[in-house]
Amino acid sequence: MSPSPSAPFTPLTGIRVVDLSRYLPGPLLTSVLRDLGADVVKVESPRGDALRFVPPMVDVGGGVGAAYAALNAGKRRVVVDARSEEGRAALRALVAEADVLVESFRPGVLSGMGLDPDHLAEVHPTLIVCSLSGYGQQGPDRHRAGHDLNYIARAGILGLFGPTGGAPQVPGVQLADVAGGSLPGAIAVLAALMERQQTGRGRHIDISLSRSVAALGAVALAGAAAGGREARGDGFLTGGAPCYRCYETADGRHLALGALEPHFFAAFCAGVGRAELAEHCYTTGQAGAKVAAQLAEAVRAHPWPHWEAVFAGQDVCVDLVRTPEEAMATAGPEHFTAGGHTGVRVDLGVPAADPLSPVSDPVALGEILDTWRRD
Repeated sequence: MSPSPSAPFTPLTGIRVVDLSRYLPGPLLTSVLRDLGADVVKVESPRGDALRFVPPMVDVGGGVGAAYAALNAGKRRVVVDARSEEGRAALRALVAEADVLVESFRPGVLSGMGLDPDHLAEVHPTLIVCSLSGYGQQGPDRHRAGHDLNYIARAGILGLFGPTGGAPQVPGVQLADVAGGSLPGAIAVLAALMERQQTGRGRHIDISLSRSVAALGAVALAGAAAGGREARGDGFLTGGAPCYRCYETADGRHLALGALEPHFFAAFCAGVGRAELAEHCYTTGQAGAKVAAQLAEAVRAHPWPHWEAVFAGQDVCVDLVRTPEEAMATAGPEHFTAGGHTGVRVDLGVPAADPLSPVSDPVALGEILDTWRRD
């Protein structure tokens, strides 16, 4: 009999994960594993993950940054000073009982902590090590410092954002951290767990955020490789076509139009009172800009509630550009509540392990090892 559709989806029950990562990419990766049932232990230095101290703050776990609380709810935490021999021994004890180790240090730091991946492969051959770094474990840039903006710049993604003739626009979310680190890392760990079932051996996974995030530009990069050249903001999918862009309403809101098919665009043009523009769905360049300006004028004549009523029940591919607060209210609390505060859980299409415990005080290493001992 198949499980109930509402039953928690916890295929990783019994899988033990040691999380040495900080900030966003690694903690979100291990949050996905946690939601799938894995037992995740977050290891912090005595100074703590810097994200703990980034406002706004929430009153959980003694008061921590909201992002830290969201990313680490439901995990057990232990404080270990890896600069001491005692601390390094504690880390080795944790890893010896783990199935997965996630880290986001610069290449070489893990070895300095007594956890060299090659050595671990010899003494703990079933362990899966997932290393997240900006530019990968190999190559001339492996020690180069960087953050999300640097990685999307390197990958050719940042240059796709921004208005025609203007400077690149910093995205409002961390694309490389999530789409170049957290999600491909989670996929790779799950695949490595499947591989281990077949071979009995783990694997060292090398996730380069700057390489992996390039997948977000699959269409644009494929076009460039084929000889296509588009100025920023002029591409068919980057704002250059009147059928695929944002338009401001009379009340200062914006509607997002994604009418890539001519019949959707025709319905939109008719709805805003400019049915004669329907033939210009795919027009770009100066002619496309002129059509977009005429549509923009029509949309600015009325506030969003008017357009919401006009397009209600129609297939037009129009939606309001919502604020984060509006998005959370629209999606419902089940998608955003974690550990007694607001957080985001990756929607995997099935119920996650629930409920999550909030961020709490660190637990004793011995307590963790007692529950991890293998028979």
